[in-house]
Amino acid sequence: MGECTAWRPFLEQWSAEWIAGHDPEKDAPLAPEVVRDTWLGFAPASETEVAAAEARLGRRLPPSLRQFLLVTNGWRDAGNFIYRLAGTAELEWLRDTDDRTWIEVWEDLAEDEDENGDEDGEDAFGVQEAKILARSLRLSLEGDAAVMLLDPDDVDEDGEWAAYWLASWSGEGPERYSSFHDLMRRQWVSFHALRKPPGATRDHWDAEVERARCEALSGAVDGPLSVFAQAHDYGRERADVLSMQMKAMLGDWRGHVASLMWYCPGNDDLLLSPLFAAELLPLLVRQDQLAHPHDLRPLPRLKEYAPAPVRALVADYEARAAEPGFWLTFGGPEFDAAVHAVADRLAGKPAFQAPDEPPNRTGPIVVSLYAGGGPRPEADPLSDPAKVRAARAALCDEAWPELHAALRLWEPVCEDHIAPISLFADPVLAQMITPDRGREILATSRGPL
Repeated sequence: MGECTAWRPFLEQWSAEWIAGHDPEKDAPLAPEVVRDTWLGFAPASETEVAAAEARLGRRLPPSLRQFLLVTNGWRDAGNFIYRLAGTAELEWLRDTDDRTWIEVWEDLAEDEDENGDEDGEDAFGVQEAKILARSLRLSLEGDAAVMLLDPDDVDEDGEWAAYWLASWSGEGPERYSSFHDLMRRQWVSFHALRKPPGATRDHWDAEVERARCEALSGAVDGPLSVFAQAHDYGRERADVLSMQMKAMLGDWRGHVASLMWYCPGNDDLLLSPLFAAELLPLLVRQDQLAHPHDLRPLPRLKEYAPAPVRALVADYEARAAEPGFWLTFGGPEFDAAVHAVADRLAGKPAFQAPDEPPNRTGPIVVSLYAGGGPRPEADPLSDPAKVRAARAALCDEAWPELHAALRLWEPVCEDHIAPISLFADPVLAQMITPDRGREILATSRGPL
């Protein structure tokens, strides 16, 4: 972490953004001194107080915790589920506190698992976790069935102890971090993801997302994806919309659109945007047609729970799609015409009219014997799925340069549109755009910024 003064600006920003995001109608009241001082902490601990804690515990504290205590002797609201962190006088080994039930629960779990045996000779689930808890230092005093800990036996070259976050409701075991500082940083990030408070952090990531959007349209791929992933951790929903489009081009478009479009009341703005009507809705309908029984299917949920204007939009699209002669629209007139010139030509080829797989035979098998007396009839090559796939691949290889050249005509329908994802709604184009070709599309400068 560096010198203890490095904690101060970070914790000041945390305090200011926590207070800015406080909801008086939902959250517990803030202490008057917190509001007055814009500070979730307390007075700094003295070196004498830190040394006394170390003497009582029998161990020198790890650097990042020591430095933290010299800035604030305890802390309020270390994330959404930890309400109070210990000061020097309150630091205790978990086994010596009322929270030792965490150890007992995991020891019971480890004992139950151990009775079942482990053929690999490795510790059963819960054994190592119970050992870690039994030796850990408790950092948190109050929480929502959650606790923060440090492991004194897992120490790195800088003297930092491994840190753990554990919540009974998480469905996970203890989550390890390399230090107290890293755990606190993670708590801060998760607070932003859930509360989305106004302030410098939100402004920073919104600016980063916009910069990454422009870079993506200029042909950058990995850099924008990295920024979008980081912004996602801070709860910036625009990053998810942009990232989904790039990830869809790189493979598994069905999974990515299903994940983004699973309906929650908070994404109504996206559902009422031009991006949804022009690009996402055709994909959702196609994804639902292709879904397997256990796949995530957002479309039925949208039809049931989305706002009335969205349900009407979906119903209108499905009605038009069911009419004879319905054509997908891929963008502006010039781009749409160029794409249809490729897709419609390929769709008319026998290879794309053949079934993807031979029909399942449910009746008796009839064997025809060749009696001679003339040339043996040749088997239909399109009855062989492997030959169908090979023929389609060859046709796609031939047509790909033409589709790629059409990208110069593509324009986004709104600022949040960065890739022509509606192409995947067409069965022929969905086969043509492999992950490598999707990356080639993304690496092409396209549309106005």
